[in-house]
Amino acid sequence: MHHNLSSWCFCTLHAAKMDSLLQDLPLLSGIILAILVLSIFVVFKSASSSKLKTPPEAAGAWPIIGHLPILAKSKLPHKTLASMADQYGPIFTIRLGMFRALVVSGSEIAKECFTKNDIALSTRPQQLAPKILAYGYAMFAYAPYGPYWREASEADVAIQELHELWIESKDDSGHIIVDLKQWFAKLTLNVILRIVAGKRYRAADEEEKQRCQKALRALFRFFGLFLAADALPFLRWLDLGGHEKAMKRTAEELDEIIGGWLEEHKRDNKDLSETSGSRDFIDVMLSVHNDDEVGGYDADTIIKATCLAMIAGGSDTTMVTLTWAISLLLNNLHSLKKVQEELEAQIGKQRHVKEADIASLTYLQAIVKETLRLHPAAPLSAPRLFTEDCTVGEYHVPKGTRLILNIWKIQTDPETWPDPMEFRPERFLSSHKDVDVKDSNFALLPFGGGRRICPGISFALEMVHFLLAKFLHAFDISTVDNLPVDMSEIFGMTNLKATPLEVILKPRLGPEFYQLR
Repeated sequence: MHHNLSSWCFCTLHAAKMDSLLQDLPLLSGIILAILVLSIFVVFKSASSSKLKTPPEAAGAWPIIGHLPILAKSKLPHKTLASMADQYGPIFTIRLGMFRALVVSGSEIAKECFTKNDIALSTRPQQLAPKILAYGYAMFAYAPYGPYWREASEADVAIQELHELWIESKDDSGHIIVDLKQWFAKLTLNVILRIVAGKRYRAADEEEKQRCQKALRALFRFFGLFLAADALPFLRWLDLGGHEKAMKRTAEELDEIIGGWLEEHKRDNKDLSETSGSRDFIDVMLSVHNDDEVGGYDADTIIKATCLAMIAGGSDTTMVTLTWAISLLLNNLHSLKKVQEELEAQIGKQRHVKEADIASLTYLQAIVKETLRLHPAAPLSAPRLFTEDCTVGEYHVPKGTRLILNIWKIQTDPETWPDPMEFRPERFLSSHKDVDVKDSNFALLPFGGGRRICPGISFALEMVHFLLAKFLHAFDISTVDNLPVDMSEIFGMTNLKATPLEVILKPRLGPEFYQLR
């Protein structure tokens, strides 16, 4: 997501502060004393648990800051951790400052974590980004599946606009070049904003749309950082790299945007008791919460935090998955041809794709699964916290250890997935036809696992399947100059394609198909 992980390299940030530290010797003395106390604590704790069998620790840890510099050298930490797993096995530990993290890279170990130890892993560690950007951890779970799902009309509007762009801009051969990564970003943001706030960004709203997208990009960047303040909390007051200050600016921007939508809904003075389908999610939340407090949060904070969770979870991850799916299809034209043949056989060319059609589009479903396997939106799970001593595999894991699940490594394990780096949707119609994304066998975990599995999984899957089917049904696509798509990626909270996805596009159906019904 436009993240450069060198920004969280602790050593670089530390060096940037050295001049100011040397100017204040008492301050430096205090830091050194704190580090010495921490070192004594770590040595004492390690010695006290030396009789218990613990997972191997990856080599190369630095004093105090642990493995942060090693992770910072790579722009793709999930692949760095995967290389460590090749050396140390499917379970090992790393040190992130004063905290130990258990890295799990095997499906059997993941299964044990999310079954036998699931209750002990039901908590996430408190970190700086969610504290500042998620209304003080108020961004609770959401599952906007059901009556708020109104993407069909929004997808039709987007396809009509793309067809109009084709009419205006096509060349002599009837083609236009479109950056689908940007198009999917606009489409998915409009879909989720329509559901949440009844809004849609049109051409005249470009400035507001850019403001919203910029703030969301910053949110995802901050959530993807390994911060010194999280690894060494006693250094938070230094704000190394200025991340906390920048987070607060982004939090204010997002609060102003979402708070504005909330106030608009309050001023509209709608009859919130009506069950009309025209109500959006904010309307429903206003009718449910009124002025009540829940868990110490007032109603406005709960509504804004929930809206932010829906927008962040629903727009970016969907855009990422759709972008990778089209990229993979363009690099595997036999699969592209096969899915469009399936669409013709099941839908034809005389009507639009409907939600009910997805169940019969088995090859399309296999494409989505294979895309999520090779390019999970979050290749590393959000960290969890062991709230009690546990046994994982044959190892003792002490209370307070973080859990990092390397989803990408599990989903490319050659013992489970033959030819794991090949795009082969057919595997989900034969050898792996019973493998599902809802952690039934823990070999495919793009949404995480256990009781903290992504609560919006049904919504996300329906949205991806439906939008992908609508797009592939409506347009023929090919790459510019028939060159393969660049598959480089950028790591962050989500695993974004690093470069634009420019494609040559042409309508597949008659002009009447692209008119709104």
